[in-house]
Amino acid sequence: MSLYVVGLLFVIVWLAITGSFTIANTLFGLLAAALSLGIVRHQLANSQTHWGRVPAILSLAALFIKELALSAWTVARLVVRPKLVLTPGIFAYPLTVKTDFEITLLANLITLTPGTLSVDVSQDRKTLFVHALDCSDVEATRTSIAEGFERKIMRAFRK
Repeated sequence: MSLYVVGLLFVIVWLAITGSFTIANTLFGLLAAALSLGIVRHQLANSQTHWGRVPAILSLAALFIKELALSAWTVARLVVRPKLVLTPGIFAYPLTVKTDFEITLLANLITLTPGTLSVDVSQDRKTLFVHALDCSDVEATRTSIAEGFERKIMRAFRK
């Protein structure tokens, strides 16, 4: 797919998101698309490998939405109970992802999921420290992260 088509798609998405179909907004969308594509054009040189990742990225997004809904429901149930029974704590999660991008994405997905918060990454970048509202079964939480977010991140962003 040529950069012109991608740029046109960017402009269409921009117009749809803003809801304003004026000439000024269209020109701004064109400028933003051109600048964005200019910044990443060298990464799009081999676009076939990037387009092959789209299903894996969509799968990661779907998993995040599912985990977001489930954890929000769980936290809401915990909060409305008359007696708040929690086992909060911080646990160490051994990282399989290696690059800064992958670690940052994993940490952000964990933080954006209600009930969990990425606290820190070790100096050697092999451990992520996570705060959870419920640390009663740390191994299950570790397994859930490894088989969920981390596995999907590696599928989506590793060559």
